Parts: sequence; structure tokens; C-alpha cells
Amino acid sequence: MCGIVGVLGNHEAAPVLVEALKRLEYRGYDSAGIATINDGVLDRRRAVGKLVNLSDMLVHHPLAGKAGIGHTRWATHGAPTEQNAHPHKAGPVAVVHNGIIENFRELRAELAAAGIGHETDTDTETVALLAQHHMQQGMTPEAAARATIARLRGAYALLFLFDGEGDLMIAARAGSPLAIGHGEGEMYVGSDAIALAPMTDRITYLEEGDIAVVARAGVTITDADGRLVNRPVTQIAIDSARVDKGGHRHFMAKEIAEQPMVIGNALRHYLSDDGNEIVLPEAMPDFARVERLVLVACGTAYYACLTAKYWFEQLARLPVEVDIASEFRYREPPISPGTVAIFVSQSGETADTLAALRYCRDRADSILAVVNVETSSIARESDLALPIQAGTEIGVASTKAFTCQLTVLLMLALKAARARGEMSAERLSDLLSALRGLPATLNTAMEIDGAIRDVARDLSGAQSALFLGRGAMYPLALEGALKLKEISYIHAEAYASGELKHGPIALIDETMPVIVMAPCDALFEKTVSNMQEVMARGGRIVLVSDAAGVAAAGAGTFQAVTLPAVDPVLAPILYALPAQLIAYHTAIAKGTDVDQPRNLAKSVTVE
Repeated sequence: MCGIVGVLGNHEAAPVLVEALKRLEYRGYDSAGIATINDGVLDRRRAVGKLVNLSDMLVHHPLAGKAGIGHTRWATHGAPTEQNAHPHKAGPVAVVHNGIIENFRELRAELAAAGIGHETDTDTETVALLAQHHMQQGMTPEAAARATIARLRGAYALLFLFDGEGDLMIAARAGSPLAIGHGEGEMYVGSDAIALAPMTDRITYLEEGDIAVVARAGVTITDADGRLVNRPVTQIAIDSARVDKGGHRHFMAKEIAEQPMVIGNALRHYLSDDGNEIVLPEAMPDFARVERLVLVACGTAYYACLTAKYWFEQLARLPVEVDIASEFRYREPPISPGTVAIFVSQSGETADTLAALRYCRDRADSILAVVNVETSSIARESDLALPIQAGTEIGVASTKAFTCQLTVLLMLALKAARARGEMSAERLSDLLSALRGLPATLNTAMEIDGAIRDVARDLSGAQSALFLGRGAMYPLALEGALKLKEISYIHAEAYASGELKHGPIALIDETMPVIVMAPCDALFEKTVSNMQEVMARGGRIVLVSDAAGVAAAGAGTFQAVTLPAVDPVLAPILYALPAQLIAYHTAIAKGTDVDQPRNLAKSVTVE
């Protein structure tokens, strides 16, 4: 959510800033801006909408200078207008900010009492005004920034630039991620390493409460207690090609197509060389002694956790509680002895998930993170981080990260099942063999694309849609409905199939498409009964199943999508593909923005 970039360079900063901001577009935004210092004078340009609007403005009203800051804003306080766009400027200070300043009204009242008014609706402007006020009282830029930061409550990543200070940026982090990039006589700041990848591969990640004084010669960092600290410089390897579309129309299409490859990467990471054993780090808790799991996540990652609940409970007989992070953190549930807490997040920076993790830190026996970014806050603050190996995911609607999360969680469940004596060596061997073949199965399943296009053409004219699934297919129905809502803006709901008669059946008529996720498994006959109830009321069934399921369902379905047959344990990973493709092709049919859907951000770093 939002993106920050800063440059102290040897070349013109404006084009570097805009290019870096383009690499942060995936985070979601509705306005953008930059500020630079030229001959000691601070100036800025801002524009509403896509970055191309800012680029157009810079053609007609260029900004010179080799020091600058930039921002893509996702509106929280105040509408997405040019006036509310970042950077915010107050006299000699320009500020960009990710997060929310919770006490900005209190600070604004104090400033008003001192005769300092505000011009925008944002909380961030208050930061700039307060820093200006401190400088008017004689403080140096660094002292003013520190005094300002000391007054703030909330979550923030901040970057300050000052009039007359062409070799100084002040960065601060509390709750929102921020990274420092090291160059040769140049320094950079970014919300994440992706923004900085073309400029440097040497990154320092700020810790909670850190303040960094950045100059071209290097960076000085103090911690939350004001003590000088040395944060390590990490060598990163982000291939620039991984953040382009690779010949696909959208990032989402590319990332859907990458799933066989990245799932293969995850399997290679966690399986022995011969593929017959799951190999986990030595620091893993002993599942034989674990009494209970708590799985916590948000959005699509939450549905991965719901799926994993079926696996852990059915295969390993291990009790599991799954919670949405934003509810978990405020519910303050009791954590009993013998509990392992698992936190799942693509970015590893999800604010509510991170807060839930911190609640569990001194309560759970062990804290595990299932993340895509090994250097993220959630990874660093866990006892053990398990990377999902999905690679950089740019599309806002998660695809390959979801299936990689499922893959890693399934391997954990299989390991637990064997450790607890609930699964024979033969059954484990069969499932691992099926898992190793899953990338090839997914490649074959990509052939459903044509059938999905037919479904999408019809679905694009609907006002609402229902998704149904039983057992481990219920979370996949939830994921399918979420995907459709996210990128096509069609209202969609998902229900466990057995709940149909408990209310949702009232919605069924001839205009209501009903997508049924149903492999031909032990629950299939019951699902067919639910389908008959829908068809009897004129509802249009889209059945997603294997060949046996499509044949067994018989006539009456409006459309059918046929997938390869797989072991029912693996079906949730395979059936994620049609859920994604249905949403993708429906969005294309409607002409919506697939990669950057309205109002959404890739990484939600505020509540």
C-alpha cells in the first residue's frame, strides 16, 4: 500500500524516481508525486491517477536536481486529489509517508493554536507542518525530524527532504517497511527492494523504530531508544526481468502461467534430492508434541489457511484454529500450552498479521511464518520463516503466491501426519509422487483456458454470482468469489454447498450463475444433489470438475470445465487455476484493470 522512493544521486533524480515508482505500482495507488532539490531549492510535482499523468506533467514542467523523493499514494485520509497527493510540503520541508498517523488531529489542533493552519485533508501534511514548526524554532533539519517523529503515534514509513540540504534525507520506520539502498557515492530509500533493484543490490532493512540519516557518503541509523546501531547490508538478487510482463498482456496472466514452475521450485526447496522425503529446517517444532495450531492471515492467504485446516485435521489429526488477522489481534484469544502459531503473508508486511504475530510472541510455543519475502518483517520476527518460493508477484490479485502457500502448507501437514503416526510411509510416498507430478498436471490444466473464456463471456453480463464447494473445495469457492470481486467488480458470494438450503437458495433464479467447484471425490454425490436444487430453480450451473465428475453430473449444467483427475488431497491446488482464470477472463471481457483494480493495494501495511 503506497510506495516510497528517495534518491541522493549523481544524476538527475526525476527520471530515476519515476522509474522506481513504476516498479511500485503493484502496491496500488491513486495519485503520485515527486520533489527534488535543485541549487538548494525544494520543488515538487504531483498528479492524480496513473504515473503516466505525472510523467506528462514533468514533460511540460520539469524538475531538475540530483536529490529527490517520490510517492505513490493510496488514499486513506482525504480523497485522491492533487492537493492531497504526496509529497507534502511545508516551507522548507517535504515529506512522503506510508501508513496512518493516528494522533494527527491532536497535532493539528496544537499547530492551529500556534497559528499554523492546514491546506489538505491528509494526516501526512501534519508531519510536514510540525517539522517546519520545529525548524522555525531554530532546530536543524535532523533535530526537527527527530522531534517530529517523537510526537507521532501510528504506523509509518517516512522520508524527509529539506530546502538547502541536497545531501540529506531522513528516513524513519514504525510499522511500515522501509529499506536503504547503497550505491557508489549514491544512496537510495525505498518501500521495498523491488523499487531499488535497478540501482543497487545492497540493501539495509530498517527495524522497528529506526531513524536513518542518509547522505551520499552513507547512512547513520539510531534505534527506537536513540542508540547508534549497525544494521546489516544484505546482498539481494532481484532480476529486473521478473517485474515485467514477459510477453503476457497482464502481470496476472504471467503469474498464472508461472505456477507450474514456481510450485516446482517450492517442491525442490522442501523435498530431498530423490523427492521421497520432506526436509524442513532443524528449528521446526516437533509435530508429535504439538497440541494445537493457530493459523492467522488476511485475504487470499486466509483462504490458504482454511484449506490447510482440512489437511492438518484430516491427515495429521491435529486441531487447528484459523482466524482473520484483524479479528485475532483484537479478540485477544487465549493461547494454550503446546500451541504453534503459523502466520501466512505474501508480502510479509501485512499490518494486521504482523500485529497478531506480536501478540503471540510470548504466548505460543513457536511462531512460524509462511512468506514470499524472506527479508520481510513477519519473516524476521518469527522463530522460523518458510519461504514459498513464488518469486516476485506484481498483480494485486494473488495467484502464484496462493498456490505456493498451499503447496508449502500441504507439505507441513504431510510432515505432521507422518510425525504423529497418522499416515503410513506408503501413503506418504504416494502423495509425494503425486505432488512431484503436480507441475506437469497444472501445465496440462492450462488447456482449460478456451473453456474458461466461454464461461467468462457469459459471466461478464451478470450482476452477481454464487460459488459453491464442499470440504476442502469450500475455501476454493471463497477464493473464486474473492477473485471475481477483486478484478471484475461483480458481486460474488461463496458458500459451503450444504449451506445452500439455509438461505442462499433464495437468490437463485435464471439470471444467477452458480460456479460449483467439485472434483469427483467422496463428497461429489452430495454436491450433485445441491446442483439439482439450483437447476430446478432455473439457476445456471458452471461445473468445474474432472472428466468423471462431469460425466456423473449428467445433463442440465449450463457449462462445464474439465480438469485432470488428481488425488483429492491435491485438488485444492489444482482447482485454484480455474478460480483464477474465471476472474481473469471475466475482467478482460468487462474491460476492468486486471493488475491494478480500483481501491485495492497489493500490500496492506495499515489497518
